[in-house]
Amino acid sequence: MPLPEGQPEYRRAQLVDWLYVRGASDPAAMTSLPKALREWLAAEHVADPFQDVRRFPSRDGSVRYLFTLRDGKSTEAVYMPYEGRRTVCVSSMVGCPAGCAFCATGALGFGRNLTRGEIVGQVLAVARNEGIEPRSVRNLVMMGMGEALLNYEEALGAIRTLVDPRALAMSPRRVTVSTVGLPSKMRRLADEGLPLVLAVSLHAPDDDTRRRIIPTALANPVSEIVDAMRYWRDKVKRRVTIEYTLLAGVNDSDDKAAKLANLVRGLGVHVNLIPFNPWAGSGFEQSSRRRTEAFKAALAARGVSVSVRFSRGRDAGGACGQLALKGTEAGKGPAGPRARLPQVARASRPSAADG
Repeated sequence: MPLPEGQPEYRRAQLVDWLYVRGASDPAAMTSLPKALREWLAAEHVADPFQDVRRFPSRDGSVRYLFTLRDGKSTEAVYMPYEGRRTVCVSSMVGCPAGCAFCATGALGFGRNLTRGEIVGQVLAVARNEGIEPRSVRNLVMMGMGEALLNYEEALGAIRTLVDPRALAMSPRRVTVSTVGLPSKMRRLADEGLPLVLAVSLHAPDDDTRRRIIPTALANPVSEIVDAMRYWRDKVKRRVTIEYTLLAGVNDSDDKAAKLANLVRGLGVHVNLIPFNPWAGSGFEQSSRRRTEAFKAALAARGVSVSVRFSRGRDAGGACGQLALKGTEAGKGPAGPRARLPQVARASRPSAADG
């Protein structure tokens, strides 16, 4: 973001400190900046990209956040505190174009891409509302609404801000990017030189089953996705995580486990098995605990690194595959508790977090 003419360059470092280290969103609070600069920021830029934030706590300690953007559209994030670490799951879009049949977000359709400021702003807003310092969030997963690799420039710009030592100073090794499996974009991301965690939502070891689960998968055969995973491993020197949502009678048989193990043989991947989180109208059922354990055992017996990931925030609508704007007219859910964030400028102004 260019500063007004005549401002020394060290003012930029002060502004970055206020935004990303202290988590301030109101220029009036940035007392180390001269009054004229604070007034200019308030008039010309929006430090906070949201006009409204709602907080939906879960019994397990996680919190679903519903953000109303300045154009009236909505998106979501999930805060997940664990012992010794804090994680935020952010969105890269309003809705999602991937259309995964088991995912409530996909049923909403695609609204628009989020800007890098709106993506980073989710972390800052969560920190403010949780009463924690932004830099105390050390883990980020880009697994909320949207396909991040279809919003490549803005998602990557947000990641570069997150890992910038002057801003949130996250380790890129603690930033996970989830994709439905876009081979050309996966290769492009590998070439960026960032040792991120890549999570591929595969959900089936064969094209026919995968197209039933992900109707848009037609353009990206499983074989090409696997080739891109191999490219990632060789280029980034980090293993790929495969996300595999278990759907009863669809992709959870011993035969599917054997095919998956054969597909990833020699890749050194880790498979996350995710129990399906039901939502009204999905048409799918969750695999039984016994079937889940049998699928896991079948993979492990074939030498595949595997674990079962139980999603947090299910009772608050924040579990994997459940994000559907509950609490808004679009989500048709009950309104949750509301937290108003400071509005420092008109919605038409650019966000200070954008640059």
